[in-house]
Amino acid sequence: MSKKSFTLSKIATLCAVALSTSAFAEQAKDKDIERVSVYGQHHKNYITEQADSASKLGITIKETPQSISVVSRALMDDFSLDDINAVLESTPGVTVEQIETDRTYFKARGFDITNFQVDGLGIPQDGGDVHGTLDTSIYDRIEIVRGANGIMTGAGTPAATVNMVLKKPTYTTQASASASVGSWNKNRLEVDVSGALTDNHAMRAVVTKQRSDSYLDRYATDLTLGYIAYEGQLTDSTKVSVNYIRQSKDADSPLWGALPLFYDDGTATDFDVSTSTAADWSYWNNDNEHIFVELEQSLGTSWFIRARYAHMTNEQDSELFYVYGTPSAETGLGLTGYASEYDYKDQQNLYDLYATGDFSLFGQTHNLVFGVSSADMNYQDSSLYDYTTGNGFPAMPPLEDFEGNAPVPTLEDAYNGSKVEADQKSAYASARFKITEPLAILAGGRYTEWDSEGLSYGNSKVNSSEEFIPYIGAVYDFAENYTVYASYTETFAPQSEQDQTGMALDPITGESKELGIKAQLLDGQLFATFAIFDALQDGIALPDTALSTPDNTVYYAAEGINSDGYELELSGRLTDDLSASFSYSHVDIEAGDDVNEGKLVRDYTPEDQVKVALNYQVPVIEGLSLGANYRWQAKTSRVQSNGTIPTVTTQGAYGLLDLVATYQVTERISATFNVNNVTDEKYLHSLYWAQGYYGAPRHYAFSINWQL
Repeated sequence: MSKKSFTLSKIATLCAVALSTSAFAEQAKDKDIERVSVYGQHHKNYITEQADSASKLGITIKETPQSISVVSRALMDDFSLDDINAVLESTPGVTVEQIETDRTYFKARGFDITNFQVDGLGIPQDGGDVHGTLDTSIYDRIEIVRGANGIMTGAGTPAATVNMVLKKPTYTTQASASASVGSWNKNRLEVDVSGALTDNHAMRAVVTKQRSDSYLDRYATDLTLGYIAYEGQLTDSTKVSVNYIRQSKDADSPLWGALPLFYDDGTATDFDVSTSTAADWSYWNNDNEHIFVELEQSLGTSWFIRARYAHMTNEQDSELFYVYGTPSAETGLGLTGYASEYDYKDQQNLYDLYATGDFSLFGQTHNLVFGVSSADMNYQDSSLYDYTTGNGFPAMPPLEDFEGNAPVPTLEDAYNGSKVEADQKSAYASARFKITEPLAILAGGRYTEWDSEGLSYGNSKVNSSEEFIPYIGAVYDFAENYTVYASYTETFAPQSEQDQTGMALDPITGESKELGIKAQLLDGQLFATFAIFDALQDGIALPDTALSTPDNTVYYAAEGINSDGYELELSGRLTDDLSASFSYSHVDIEAGDDVNEGKLVRDYTPEDQVKVALNYQVPVIEGLSLGANYRWQAKTSRVQSNGTIPTVTTQGAYGLLDLVATYQVTERISATFNVNNVTDEKYLHSLYWAQGYYGAPRHYAFSINWQL
């Protein structure tokens, strides 16, 4: 692979500035300063005070000049948020675009979320979609930093960063198990065991097994997850940890594509919620294997160096059936189908080395982090389409009568696919300067070089780009429990589409501005945030119809998308018996005239969202708690072409209510009963594509939980 040499001089410049500043670190070695390694947090019900996704500086959420939401283990357990889709559905300002049963996009502030992390280690993604589902039984909490976070992640969008924080080993023995049964033969078992091997070594193991049919015709899944975590104190100042994850999810009769949204006369379709276009022979299996290794070396009382490495492998094996077309309003006929065999494998090697600590200067204590990171990625996929026999469905029955009995494909047509390699190298530095007791300034930058090569379905992925991402923020404590903040940062996203000269277009660039106030109320038991944001992404590749030919598509950089809005979030304990999480978000999206998807982005993204979670300990019945989880979104729509007639598909405003009751039977055993979609709301999962399918109707689950 031909690559540019990494610009060491630019790394050296950043690190030299950081190192020269750290010369003052020795002044921080005061007897009153002691650094404590933190492996988890104290959850005050639904409030979490610490999140390191935005800075690596070890500062609190209140001290960070961005909007940060944390979905705690308590909230995940209370409402059985067993996968990342369910978690992000409950996250302020985030929409979950579940376009198929086993492929999902996530959006925030009008943009795709492409930045995901595990324990703060970035996982680069070529796109924003997640295949299969990510089970949450191995995570202590999920942190979501809304807005751009380029200084910690590199390439990305002004949407958000999702950091999944793994459960850590404990030096006290603990064990828990949960067994649940639910609607559509859903059976789930979780076992979590942790404890010390010796005084200086500990391990944790989590095993999860879930099998389920579905409200969708023919769809069924089988998930197996294993997680092992080791932590060892090699010396008084050296710590090592190793985490291993293996997850497989096999899906029978999954959706590839979904249901048509309108008939040939422009009227909206209205199928049974169980309707599926999947063939009875189709399947989509996803296997993931991830290894994380971390070495931490303490330097005195307030500084440490951390080196991290991750190797990640993701594989997919599938045979799928796709149905498309516009059915007749009178007969339901007019749909066409074809099959495909799809195989995919990607491998990623991630490296991160950084130092962080405190230093004293001008009578104040400041925080500093600087480091380098690298990610090399490659993926290969192949699609074998069955146009020969698959298009033999000119008289495909109406979907209400389709039982999945499509002919087994012959798969004799030619292969198509991708083989792509990419490499990202970065150097970054960030500091929090305490100017006065109430005022702190965060400033930093990240320099990134990105190189990629290969082909994806006939399109070149050759690209080479470099960007410097600045970050500046300010936090001012204007009262004992109140803080105002402001921040500005930028983003970039490489793109390989070529202009008329055959050169790859410059990266998509973006910026994110935010102004807000944070408050700790009710003696610190309730945390509140109000933020106003303005985000922009520009230079998006669009086809140039005047210069393109049937054999060669020419692109140009078009005006992009601008979104602005506000978000309000409160979380914590309202009374001794009542814990709550509440959020309201509003977004306005505008797109450049040439962005042919711009209007769609604006319309299918809900302008307003409300999300509420409540947990009430019933005083008169010892051991009983009741909970409610409610999500509401405003009306969305999508304009599509129906021949020469523009057709509008509309999803009206709707709300989903989940209820839960938990009873502590004994000191160690509890029972939980969940009812989801209590009002049996019928709704489309997403209008992100020109197809969609319905969300689950009312369903139930009962679980027995045991705690050592």
